[in-house]
Amino acid sequence: MSYNIAVVGFGLTGRLTALELSLQHRVTVYEAGDEQALDSAGRVAAAMLAPLAESVFCEQDLALMGLDSIKRWPRILAQLDEAVFFQQQGTLVVAHQQDKGDLQSFIQRLKPLAEHQGHQLTGAHIAELEPELTGRFNQGVYLPCEGQIDNQAFYQASFNTLKQRNVSFKFAQQVDVTSLNLQQSFDYIIDCRGLGAKSAACKLRGVRGEVVRLYAPEVNLTRPVRLMHPRYPIYIAPKPNHQYVIGATEIESQDKGAATVRSTLELLSAAYTVHSGFAEARVLNIQTGLRPAFSDNRPQVSQQQNVISINGLYRHGYLLAPSLVADAIARIK
Repeated sequence: MSYNIAVVGFGLTGRLTALELSLQHRVTVYEAGDEQALDSAGRVAAAMLAPLAESVFCEQDLALMGLDSIKRWPRILAQLDEAVFFQQQGTLVVAHQQDKGDLQSFIQRLKPLAEHQGHQLTGAHIAELEPELTGRFNQGVYLPCEGQIDNQAFYQASFNTLKQRNVSFKFAQQVDVTSLNLQQSFDYIIDCRGLGAKSAACKLRGVRGEVVRLYAPEVNLTRPVRLMHPRYPIYIAPKPNHQYVIGATEIESQDKGAATVRSTLELLSAAYTVHSGFAEARVLNIQTGLRPAFSDNRPQVSQQQNVISINGLYRHGYLLAPSLVADAIARIK
C-alpha cells in the first residue's frame, strides 16, 4: 500500500527516512532551513561509526544497535545516484605517555559486543596499522569493527537522489506537526526536526560539537584515530581528497556561537601531536553544531496517532540513525 507521507526536518534522520519511504510512498519534505542544511548537526559531524568506542559512553543495547546500523549503511549508500565514501577499517585509539591512565580507563570501560572487542597494541603494532605514526605512540587499542562515511557527500547525494525520485521539497517552512490541517493532509507525518522539536519535547537539550576540517596532503592516515585528552577525547577522521575532520566528541553547552579560541587551539595542537604533517595543513572551515539529546542521552522513537517522531540521537547520529529510522518506518501499517 502506498501512502502520502510528510517528513518534517531534512537533517540526517530526515534524509534517511525520505530515502526509504520514497521507494514505495509519496513523500513531501518540510525543512525550516534551506537546501544547503549548513546548520544541520549531521552535516557538521565526522560521521564515524564507532559502536565499540561509544560503548564506553552508552548502554550496551545502543552499542549493539550501532552494529546493526553499520550493516545497513552499505545498502543505504548503494541506492544513491552518486558514490559516497564508506570505510570499515576500524578505529585506532592512542594516548601520549602522560595520558596512559586515561587510555587504560577507556579500555576497561569497553563493553563486549558479541564477537567484537578491542585489541591492545604496542608501538610496533600501531606502526603496522598506521606507518606514519611510527615512533609517536607506544600504547593504544584497535577497534576493528568500526567505520565512517563522508557525511558531506551523503548530504549532497541523498538530496540529488530524492529529487530524481520526484520527492516534493518545501524549504524555509516552519511546520507544526500537531496541526490538524497537516495531520489531515497526510496519512503519516515523520517528525525528524531534532532540536527544532524542542518546544514539543521540552526535555530535549543541545549538546555542542566543534570540528575543524583540514586539507592535509602531507598526512596519510587510513582510518579514524582517537586521542586520549585531559578534557575530552579528540578524534581525527580521514576523508577523501586529503581532508581530515578533527573534533571533540561532546561539550555540555547549548551555545550556538562560533568555535572558541581555546577549543580551536586544543583541536589543532592535538592533531599536530598525532602527526607533524598537520602543521602545513590548510584550514577549510571551523564549524559548531548542536546535537539533540534527552536527559538520559538515549534516542526515542515515539508515535501519537499518525505522527511518528525520531529524536534524541545525542552523539550517536550516524551510528544509530539507520536502525532508528527502520523502527519508525515499521510503525507504518
